Amino acid sequence: MKIDIQGSRLRRAVGAAVTTGAVIASGALYAAPAQAATAPSVVAKGGYVMNNATGKSLYTKAADTRRSTGSTTKIMTAKVVLAQKNLNLDAKVTIQMAYSDYIVKNNASSARLIVGDKVTVRQLLYGLMLPSGCDAAYALADKFGTGSTRAARVKSFIGKMNAEATKMGLKNTHFDSFDGIGKGSNYSTPRDLTKIASSAMKSSTFRSIVKTKKYTAKTVTKTGSTRTMAPWTNTNTLLSSYSGTIGVKTGSGPEAKYCLVFAATRNGKTVIGTVLASSSATQRETDAKKLLGYGFGKI
Repeated sequence: MKIDIQGSRLRRAVGAAVTTGAVIASGALYAAPAQAATAPSVVAKGGYVMNNATGKSLYTKAADTRRSTGSTTKIMTAKVVLAQKNLNLDAKVTIQMAYSDYIVKNNASSARLIVGDKVTVRQLLYGLMLPSGCDAAYALADKFGTGSTRAARVKSFIGKMNAEATKMGLKNTHFDSFDGIGKGSNYSTPRDLTKIASSAMKSSTFRSIVKTKKYTAKTVTKTGSTRTMAPWTNTNTLLSSYSGTIGVKTGSGPEAKYCLVFAATRNGKTVIGTVLASSSATQRETDAKKLLGYGFGKI
């Protein structure tokens, strides 16, 4: 019996040695460490990256922790607008004094829209996503909400934003504003924001807007003449500093700190992700570049 056991052990040992030899010969032992690149360290308190084609997670850091999102909220604003039935991007919206007053009161980022000008929905979307215009966000919420008063229409529009988040199954996202200037319950997570952005990027109009570095709108004045606006510059500096960048949106605020939802395509593969609560505009870009590089290394 002992001989049989020893023989069995010997056969297993020989088998293991042969197998190990085959693995060494094939180079498979060295393949795993090469693939397992060390996950980068980022300053942002939250981060998430995924393969845009498959939805597979590539990186997580407090990916499901709720945080203030600043103007990355506007991704959902644009998504809701673009989902409207029979949407006419060339429909004109008259800029109201309320939008201008709102900007002044909140010291908010602005598309510098002129009261009384008629601006198309398409132009408002550019004004929303490039210079991060809270005036453009207000105009869109007023236009696409329902109700007999401006307050009712805005509330309705924010309701549509939350309904969309619920429909997408995002349990850690809630909006109480159309632009990210929250009232205490405007939050999301790196994972949820990345999913919102990935969904929004299915719209060709959205994709065209968020990859645009500069846009000049020609609006119609009260007298019917044409006003050429000062060019809007995209606040997403990755478009110029990281090859293959195709979007998406910056955000910042006293509570949100510095946020960035980003996407890039290389060799036909798209990586999309989010960093929340980084320490500066420069640092959020550095964090995003690290995560993009790491993401591309994993797909």
